[in-house]
Amino acid sequence: MSMEADNALQSATLRTVTWRLIPFVMLLYFIAYLDRVNVGFAALTMNADLGFSATIYGIGAGVFFIGYALFEVPSNIFLHKVGARIWIARIMITWGLLSASMAFIQGPISFYIVRFLLGAAEAGFFPGIILYLTYWYPAKARGKAVGLFMVAIPLSAMIGAPVSSVLLGVEGFGMKGWQWMFVIEAVPALLLGFAVLAYLTDRPEKAAWLPVEQRDWLIRTMEAERAGIASDHGHKSLKTALLDEKVLGFAFIYFCVVMGSYTLGFWLPQMIKSFGTMSNLQIGMATGVVNLFAVIAMIYWTRRSDARQERVGHFATAALLASLAFGVCAATLTTPAIAIVALTFAAIGIYSALPTFWTLPTSFLTGVGAAAGIALINSIGNLAGYLGPFVMGYLKDTTGSYSSGLVIVSGLLAGGAGCLLLLARKKNRIGAMEHAH
Repeated sequence: MSMEADNALQSATLRTVTWRLIPFVMLLYFIAYLDRVNVGFAALTMNADLGFSATIYGIGAGVFFIGYALFEVPSNIFLHKVGARIWIARIMITWGLLSASMAFIQGPISFYIVRFLLGAAEAGFFPGIILYLTYWYPAKARGKAVGLFMVAIPLSAMIGAPVSSVLLGVEGFGMKGWQWMFVIEAVPALLLGFAVLAYLTDRPEKAAWLPVEQRDWLIRTMEAERAGIASDHGHKSLKTALLDEKVLGFAFIYFCVVMGSYTLGFWLPQMIKSFGTMSNLQIGMATGVVNLFAVIAMIYWTRRSDARQERVGHFATAALLASLAFGVCAATLTTPAIAIVALTFAAIGIYSALPTFWTLPTSFLTGVGAAAGIALINSIGNLAGYLGPFVMGYLKDTTGSYSSGLVIVSGLLAGGAGCLLLLARKKNRIGAMEHAH
C-alpha cells in the first residue's frame, strides 16, 4: 500500500473510531465529574442546613478520594481482564445509586461515609477510560482523543453549574433543593450504565461497526505499537510498572495538577460567592463562563500538541500558567474583577495541562503494566482530591480567606511543571548515552 493510501486509511479509521467512541465516553465522564463535584454547588445551601463548617465540608468533599485511591489499581486490573463494557457499566450503576443517596445524609458522619463509598464505587472509571483509549488510538493521535474526552471536565462545570444552581431552588415532598439536585443528577448515571452494556465495544477485534479494511489496519497498528513499547521499555508486568521511578514521578506531577483541578471543582462556586451578593443562579452562570474559556483552550492546546508531536513543553506551559493565575488570584481576592479573570486563566491552564499529561505515561506502558501504572498514577494523584479540599477548608476557617490555600496550589503546580522538565531532561540524557554506545 502506498504512503498516501495508508495515510488515507489511517485518517478514515481514526475518524470512524472517534465518532463512534469519543462522544459517548465524553458523556459518561461528563456525568461522572458532575456527580463527583456537584457537592460544591450543594454546599451553597447544604452547609447551612446541616451546620457544616468549611473544614467539615472540605473533609467530606475530599474523603471521596480515599475510597477512590484504595480501589483504583484493582479496579483497573479488573477492567483489563473482564473488558471495559462490563466493568464501566458496573461502575456507573453503583456510583449512580450512591450519588443519589447523598440526598439523605443527616450530618458529618453520614456525609463522610457516603462520599467515601462514592469514591470506592467510581474507582477505576477515569484511568479505565484512559486505558481503553490506548486500545483504539496510536500514541501520535492520542493527545487529541484524550483531550476531547477530558473536555467533559470543564464542560460539566460549564453546563452543570447553571443546572445545579437552578435545581437548588427546587423544593417539595419534604426535600430541599440540594437534595433534589443529588437525586436528579444521579439518574443519568444509572441509565447510561445500562447503555454502556449495549453500546461499548471492548477491543478493535470485536468492532463489527468498523469496515474490515479499517479494522485490520487498526489491529495491526496497535499490535505493532504494543510490541514496540514492550521492546523499548519492558513494562509488561504489574510489579515493574508499580515500582518504576517514572511512574512514581508522573504520580507526583499528577498530584500537583489535581490539587489545582479540585480547587476549582470544589471551591470555585464558593469563592465566587465570597466576591459579593450574587444569587445562586448568577454564581452558576459565572462558573459556566469561566469553564467555557477552559473548554475552548483545552481543545486548541491538545490539537496543537498533537500537530507538533510535543508533550512536555505543552504540559509545562499550561501548568505554569495555572500556577501564576492562582498566585494572582490569591493576591487579588479583594478585587473581584481581577480575581475572576485570574481564576479563568487558572482553569485554562489546568484543563489544558490535564489531557496533555495523560499522553506521557501511556507512551511507555503496555498490557497489565499499563492498567496498573495508569491506575497508580491516577490513584496517587487523586489523593490531592482529598488533601486539597481539606487544606483549603481548614485554612479558610483559620485565616478567614482562601489566599493561603491558593498560594499552596500555585507552588505545587510550579513544582509539578519543574518535575516533568527534570524527568524529560534525564530521559534525553540517558537516550543520548545509549545512542553513543
